[in-house]
This record gives sequence, structure tokens and C-alpha cells, in this order.
Amino acid sequence: MTNIAEKLAAQQKEISIAEFFEKNKQILGFDSPTKALITAVKEGVDNSLDACEEARILPDIYVEITETTRGEFKIIIEDNGPGIVKRQIANVFGRLLYGSRFHAIRQSRGQQGIGISAVVMYGQLTTGKAAFVISKTAHQEVAHYAKLLINIKRNRPDILEEDFKVWEGKEHGTRFEITVSGRYVAGKQSVLEYLRATAIVNPHVNITFKDPTGGIINLHRVSEDLPKETIEAKPHPEGIELGQFMNMGKASQHRKLTAFLVNEFSRVSPRVAKEICNKAGVPESRSPKRMSLEEGRAIQKAIAQVKIMAPKTDCLTPIGEVLIRKGMRNVLEGLKPGYYSPPVTREPKVYSGHPFQVEVGIVYGGQLPRDQPVEILRFGNRVPLLYQQGSDVITKAIAGVDWRRYGLEQRGGKGIPYGPAIIMVHVASTQIPFTSEAKDAIANMTPIREEIERALRLCARKLKTHLGKKAKRAKTQEKFDIVQILIPEIAEKAASIVGKPVPKLGKTVTSIMNVIWIDDKLEYDKKRHKGEIHIYNYMAVKRKLNVHTILPANSLDKKKINPEPSEIKGDKITWKLKGIPSTEMFTISFELTGLDKNELGDIEIYISDINPTHVIGAEPLPGDWDLDERGQHSLLAFDDANGEEYEDDIEDDDDENGMDYDEATEMIEDEATEVISNEE
Repeated sequence: MTNIAEKLAAQQKEISIAEFFEKNKQILGFDSPTKALITAVKEGVDNSLDACEEARILPDIYVEITETTRGEFKIIIEDNGPGIVKRQIANVFGRLLYGSRFHAIRQSRGQQGIGISAVVMYGQLTTGKAAFVISKTAHQEVAHYAKLLINIKRNRPDILEEDFKVWEGKEHGTRFEITVSGRYVAGKQSVLEYLRATAIVNPHVNITFKDPTGGIINLHRVSEDLPKETIEAKPHPEGIELGQFMNMGKASQHRKLTAFLVNEFSRVSPRVAKEICNKAGVPESRSPKRMSLEEGRAIQKAIAQVKIMAPKTDCLTPIGEVLIRKGMRNVLEGLKPGYYSPPVTREPKVYSGHPFQVEVGIVYGGQLPRDQPVEILRFGNRVPLLYQQGSDVITKAIAGVDWRRYGLEQRGGKGIPYGPAIIMVHVASTQIPFTSEAKDAIANMTPIREEIERALRLCARKLKTHLGKKAKRAKTQEKFDIVQILIPEIAEKAASIVGKPVPKLGKTVTSIMNVIWIDDKLEYDKKRHKGEIHIYNYMAVKRKLNVHTILPANSLDKKKINPEPSEIKGDKITWKLKGIPSTEMFTISFELTGLDKNELGDIEIYISDINPTHVIGAEPLPGDWDLDERGQHSLLAFDDANGEEYEDDIEDDDDENGMDYDEATEMIEDEATEVISNEE
């Protein structure tokens, strides 16, 4: 037995990380020829974007794929980033788990230091060919050139060639070239789909793509604004795991527990630190190094009971509602969507001590298929997630929303909805919990899933508002046709029969319509957005109401607002209209400057101080609780904290909004008969 144990012990040896991943390449996303090619491009582009943004350079990225032999493709990725100093080129491209972002608590695409070196490893494993790197930093006359492989046993680079190289016309940047085994496809889950999706959530990037057929596709930037620079943060105490907390305590240089909590965690003030210690029953003077497991557990429980400020947002770079809209319009315009729902960017939340932020956008209509599941665009830290959709927390959150309430078909009341829509979800975090090193899917963490569901409901409610407004308009359009065509014709015929002037039709019109009709127009001309809001009073009496809209205040030309608003509060503008006479129209006009053509979406119009069931084309102002004639609340209440919607019990019948088509036609005949009888 002793000899067997000795033999087994002799067989034990350390495995290098490169050797492990070489034998388990599927973990890194190289589990099929198609996916391998996309992964290789993705890792190179992600590195380029991170480098450019850290150097505050608007990224210009060139991607080229050429089929060298059957099943082998040469990939070239070139950027205008800051370049890499000579001594680091080999380590960056030829050593796994080597990087600068793993320990930094701030949002970035790369974290583990695996991506681009894994591409080099996969290339040499499948084709036996080395990688080529050219990099030039600013103010250097020549670039550095390296040809390298990875020493799998040692996880170290093997430099085959190294030299200086003249790079004409290039002030700074990096060019990476690798040959890999793969398969190029078009359509879904393709390199082009990845690049298009990248352009949506990175509207500041300019991408040029040359495909294997020689075709060139340009994805132009639509924003000159770089994402805000992130600042490294400390971990937030909420949600931190016990083992991690104890390890931080043992590594701390602080002598007192309160000093440890204040200086090594985010948002913990001296007052909060003392309150945590008091609730936990642990002395403030306790050394964090000597903290027992029971004391650590008590402090962890106390943290959950103490009110601590939300995490700082300067470690995150959300895309923002304006840029989401611009990115989606830029890339998806070919599908001619009928509606871009105003995007939603939620406030930061925390999981396991790491802040995260959720953003959602919805596109509806146009050429999108109506009889298929909606398309889902998933993103983590501005990176498209193309694979493992079913296991992703974003997909699970979408399936958990009751989309039937928002105008989409959902068979069985659960699962992915059907309809002509695209749902975009972006999760930004200092540490996204991916399900594997391939970073294809985000793990189903409860705080993240619940926050995505809240954001989805908020955005879906805006879609529901749009669809409801559209349906109401269509329903009321029949009455407009009657008002504009049939009534004048009948009145003229009746008048000609009796030889009298055409009677006034105001009373008849208001009896049929019985609504306030609001529509809007937005045009872009000479770098200015010109908008108009028309309010028609198709009611029998003079009506007063308040009209509200949301416009970017910093772009609003206050001299071009007509009439002068009653109130401007931030981006919200209010006009208190004291009375629009029956059958008359009132017009509000405004202009905005300094915005790109696609930067402003639909005009959001709200009304208050009027029963909203009498208004077509605008929604009740959130928080306005005017009672209708029956003493009931006349609008939808929305609980933003829970992300759930509660509807009142008002019936949507024709009596509220006037007559239906048959009733209106019958009334016209009666009116005409009465006119003729009176004249006779």
C-alpha cells in the first residue's frame, strides 16, 4: 500500500493555466468553428475599445477577415488606441491571466486577462501559426513588431521575432493579426451581428469591417462623446459575503474595526460604522485581524439592518437614455421600426458588494416579424452577448414579465413574448457574474433579475401607452371621417333641398366626437428640431386643461416657445390653458438646438386638470389624481419602487369617448331630417 501511495504522490504535479485552457478551450468560447471566429474578433475589439476609452480617444476600429485556406481565417484588428509599450506586448498577448483590471473595482469590458491571449492560444492550437502584433505609442518615430506563441507548459510568451517597424501615417495604435480555424456565417450569431450590436451600445465608436468576400461595411459613430471616465471604487458593504469580509479583515492594516469599515468600504461613514458595531455587539476597538467568525457573521447581519447610502455611480459608465436611442436608431433604422420606446436607465443597486445598473430599450413595429418571438439584444458592460441566451438572467427576467398587459402576445402567460419588437437590456457592473470565462451569459442572480424586471416594466409601460394611444386614434378616426366628409355633404344636400344656407354643424360635431384631440409634429431642419402640439376641442363646451411635455432644457430655445409656458421645471414644461372654445384649435410651438437628428425621439405629452377619458393623444400626468364624474381615479397608478402597474376599474366604453360609427351615422340622418323639417 505504501508503494502505491508513493507512486500516486509522484504523479501529482502543477498544471499551468494555459495548459488547462488548452484542454478546455470550450470554456473560453471556442466550442464550435462559428463561435470560435466570433470570439476571436470579440476579444480583439473589446481590448481595443477598453484601451481607447482609458486613453480618452474616440475609437476607430478596423476588422478584416480573410479565408486563407478552407476552414482557416486570418483575422486583423487594428485600432487607434494609445498603443502598448514594448516590454508589455509579449505579456499582454502571450500570457493568460495577465492584466490590469482584475483587482480594480470599476466597470470595464475585460477583467480576467484571458481574452486576447486565449485567441493566440487557440490560433496556435488549431493552425500552428503564430500571432503578429504591431504597436506604436504617441511621440515614437517607429512601432514595435513581435511574432509570438504561448509556451503552454509555462504560461509564458515565446517571442519568435521582434523588431522595429515603420508604420506610415499612424500616430499611435495597435494591429493584431492571427490565423484561426473557424467558419464564417452571415445572419444571426455572426461577426457582423456582433459588430452591429457593439455599435448600438457604443455609439461613439467607428467600425470598418471587411468580410471574406471583400465587401466593406461601415458602422459610423453617431456621438462624439466618450463614456465618462470611471473611478475605481471600494466594495459596498451590502451583500458582501462572509468569507470575503473575513479575508479583507485579515489583510487590513487598520487597528480598529470602525477604521476598517470606514476606509475599506464605500459609503460607510464613522457614524454608520459605529452603528454597525453597536447593532452587532462587537467593540469598536476590535482589531479586524482578530475578528472571530461569529463576530464577522454578527457584523454582516448588522450591515443589512443599517441604512447605508446607495453605491457611487462614478465607477460605472451606463450608456444613458439619449445614447441608447441614438445607437438603436443608427443601427436598426433599416428595419424601419414604427416606435422607439423611451429607454430606461435605473438607479444603481448592489449585489455581493458590487454596484450594478440596468438599462432597457424597446423597438416596436416596422418590418419586424409579428408571428415570431421578439428579438432580444443582451449586453454586459457594453459587450454583446450572442450565445447561451436561455441560461442568461436577462432572458429569465423577460420571461418573468406579463407582456400581455403591455400589448404583446405571450402564450400561456409566461415565456418570451411574440410580436414585432426588439428588447434591449444592458447590465453595467464593476463585476458582472458571468456563467463562464466565455462571458456569454449573466448568472441568474436574484437582485439583478429583479432589477431587470423593474426596468422592463417601466419601459413596457411606455410601449403600452404608445399602443393605447394608437388604438384610440384609430378608433376615433372613424368619427373624424364622419365629421370631415359625411356631415358636410349631408348638410349641403339638406340645405339645397330646402333652398336655405348650410346650417352650422358645431353642435352635431361635438355631439359625435365629445373628445379633446391632441396630436404633435416634430421636424428637423437646419440643425434645429421644430415641434408643434395641436389641441382640438371637439366637445360641446369650452374646456380648460394643463398640457405638459418633457424636453431637454439645455437645448430648448426659450425665445421660440409660443405661447410662453406657465412653468419650466427641469426638463418638464407646463402650459395651463384656461379655456379652448368648442370646435376650436390651440397650437403650442417650440424649437430645440444642438441636438443630432436622431437624438430626440417622440414628443411625450401629458395632461392634467381634465378627465383623461375625454382626451385622445396624451396620457394623464403621473401623480395627477383628478376624479372623474363617477368619483373614481381616472388614470393608471405606477409604483416605480416595485416596478408594477395597477389599473383602476374604469370601463373603456364608447359612452366615455362619444358614439360609435353606427350611432353617429344614425344621428346624422336624424339631424338632416330635423333640418329639412324645420326649414319646411
